[in-house]
Amino acid sequence: MSDQLRGLLITLVGVLFVVPDALFVRLIDADPLVISFWRGLVAGSLLLLGIVLFQGTAPIRAVLRTGWAGAVYVAAAGGSGILFVLAVSLTSVANVVFIIAAMPVFASLYSRLFLGEPISRRMVLTMAAVGVGLAVIAYGSGETEGATRRGDVVALGVAALFAAGLTAARRARPVSMVAAVPFGYLLAAACVLPFIEPFSVPDGQWHLAALHGLFIVISSVGLALGPKYITSPEVALLILLESVLAPLLVWGVIGENPGPWALLGGAVVISALALSNLIALRRRGPVRV
Repeated sequence: MSDQLRGLLITLVGVLFVVPDALFVRLIDADPLVISFWRGLVAGSLLLLGIVLFQGTAPIRAVLRTGWAGAVYVAAAGGSGILFVLAVSLTSVANVVFIIAAMPVFASLYSRLFLGEPISRRMVLTMAAVGVGLAVIAYGSGETEGATRRGDVVALGVAALFAAGLTAARRARPVSMVAAVPFGYLLAAACVLPFIEPFSVPDGQWHLAALHGLFIVISSVGLALGPKYITSPEVALLILLESVLAPLLVWGVIGENPGPWALLGGAVVISALALSNLIALRRRGPVRV
């Protein structure tokens, strides 16, 4: 198996296991902060245990040496997880995943502001198109049942916050931030614990809470390992699958209709990002394996 095929398969596994994330939030009949707590605790504990067992403490020490960049990444990983659950509880799943797909726009702006990297003409056009798509989604939130502009704003916060984490990770290269992820999840669990009754999950749904955390673990591993073998545009294209499949899964399982405006705005956002990544991939040329 070539490195490119290996990377595509690993990344695809990571994407497919994050697709049900919003569905778990819908299915678990508990307060959003309680869901955030168990999501962070289960995923963070399993990831940390796996890292220590298979790699020892060296990756953790490497992250600690990155200083503020590592701290920003930890805060972004934990905070965006909490905001994601809150966003799904406040607006439609389609709105959430389509808005979060705009994360590369924030990452480009942060890279310009904090890393001094120029914004290409391709990215400027992408930002303009994504802005139009987000405006359509926001308009539809006033017309579609179950969608709210307050939830849309929280989803936008997810994109902005995690993009900050990605920018910090770029600043800390070549240190891998994989070991920072479990600390972000555990930090999120610790932050919400004083405000919740953690054992308020219904008796018949504890398996869903456990599976939710396990799916996040598998997704985190796949999305961390896959990009080692393939290019960034290829990774970005695969991640867009989550934005397409997640609302379809929720629609099919519990009948949550995303509404025409979310589908239209989401199509604009996804198409703009997909075209941008395809152009970047073509300019990069063939991948050597």
